[in-house]
Amino acid sequence: MVMIIGAGIGGLTAALSLHAAGIDCTIVEAVPELKPLGVGINLQPHAVRELEELGLGEELLRTGIPTSALSYATRRGDIVLTVPRGQAAGYRWPQLSIHRGNLQMLLLRAVTERLGADVVRTGLSFEGFGPRALEPAAPGPVTVRLRESATGRLVEDGADVVIGADGVHSAVRARLHPRGDELRWSGITMWRGITERDPLFDGATMVVAGTQYGTKIVAYPICPEARANGRAMVNWVTEVRTAPAGAPASEADWWRSGRLEDVRPYVSGWVLPFLDVPELIAMAGRILEYPMVDKAPLPRWGAGRVSLLGDAAHPMYPVGSNGGSQAILDARYLALALATEPDPVAGLARYEHERRRQTDGLVRSGHRFEVDDLVRLAEQRAPGGFTDVSEVLTAQELSEMTAAHRRVADMDVRALNERPSWSVPR
Repeated sequence: MVMIIGAGIGGLTAALSLHAAGIDCTIVEAVPELKPLGVGINLQPHAVRELEELGLGEELLRTGIPTSALSYATRRGDIVLTVPRGQAAGYRWPQLSIHRGNLQMLLLRAVTERLGADVVRTGLSFEGFGPRALEPAAPGPVTVRLRESATGRLVEDGADVVIGADGVHSAVRARLHPRGDELRWSGITMWRGITERDPLFDGATMVVAGTQYGTKIVAYPICPEARANGRAMVNWVTEVRTAPAGAPASEADWWRSGRLEDVRPYVSGWVLPFLDVPELIAMAGRILEYPMVDKAPLPRWGAGRVSLLGDAAHPMYPVGSNGGSQAILDARYLALALATEPDPVAGLARYEHERRRQTDGLVRSGHRFEVDDLVRLAEQRAPGGFTDVSEVLTAQELSEMTAAHRRVADMDVRALNERPSWSVPR
C-alpha cells in the first residue's frame, strides 16, 4: 500500500499509475473538498503521452487546446522568434493548454471511477511519521500521523510507502528536510487571470512578449468550447520584476487574490499590434498574485520508505511549462520503479535517481533566462521596432535563441517518440 499525501495533479496521476501497475494506494488531502481552482497551465508532449497511456487522451483533447506555436515578441509586439509546438514540432503527442482546475477534476474523476470513491480521503492533514519511518533498514509499514480538520482528532495509519505530493509548502518535505530549505524569490511578481476575447493569431498560439528584466506578458487560449464559438478564453500571466533577486518574498499562496490597481501601472499603455494588454487584464474575472519562487535542488528527496513528488520535490520557476508536466512524469516513473523492483526502498531509490537527474537541471536552467537575453538584445538594437527580425539579430543569434528555448521547454523529439513505454504490463 502506497499513501500519497496531496491530491493535486501529481498525486492523482500517481494514484492512477500505481493502480494501473497493480499497486494499492490511497490519497490523503488536507482540504475538505476538491474544487476546480486556478488558472491555465501547459502540458508538454512528454506529459500528454503519459496521460494518454493512462487512457485519458480523448478527454484531454475535449478539455484543452493543442498548442500550435509559441511566439516570442518584444515589448512593442515585434515577433523575434516563432517555434512550432507539440505535433507541429514532430512529437507524436500534442502540447496542451488547459485550465489547471479542469485537469485536476478530470484526474479526480478517473481516480474515483477506477479506484473507488473512498480512495481520496479529504480533510486529513499530514503531521508526521513514526519514530523509525526514515530508517533505510526499518521494516514496513510506515506509521503516519494525520489530523482530521473537522474534529482536530489525531489519527494514525500505516503504509508500505509514503509519497509527499503536497506542493511547494510540503509538510512531508519539511519533516524530511527541516533546515536550510527556504523558498528562493526571483524578485518577480506574477499576476494571473483568464479573459474572454477574440482569438490570438490562429487561436492555438502561445505568446510571450517582453522580458523578465522588466515586464513580461504570457498569453494563451485554454477553452475548446470558446474556440468552437469563435472566441478565446485567454489565460494570461504578467511577470514584473518588483524587487532584487533574493529579497524576502510575499506570502507564496497560489490562491491569493491580486488587485488590478497593483498590476495596472506596469502595463499602462502597453498595446501590442495583436494584444491590448491593459484591456486584457482589466477584463479578467479574477486576478491572482504569486511571487516567482523555487527551492534549491535537494541532495536527496526522501529516506527509507518515504519520498517526494512534483512541487514538493522540485519547486521550479514557470519557465518552459515544466511544473505540472514534471509532476506527471514523476508519478509515472514512480509507479514503474515500485512495480519492477522487489524492494520498496530500492524502488524509491531508483525513482529518485532517475527523476532527480532530470529535474535538478530544469530548476537550475530556469534561472538563466537565455531567451530573454536575446529578446532584450533585439529591443536594444531596435528601440523603435523592426519589420523583420533579421534586421536586428543574426542567423547565429536566432539559432542560439532556438537552442536556449529547447533547453528549457523541450525533450528530444526522437528520444521521446521512440522511448519504451513506462506502463507496467499486468
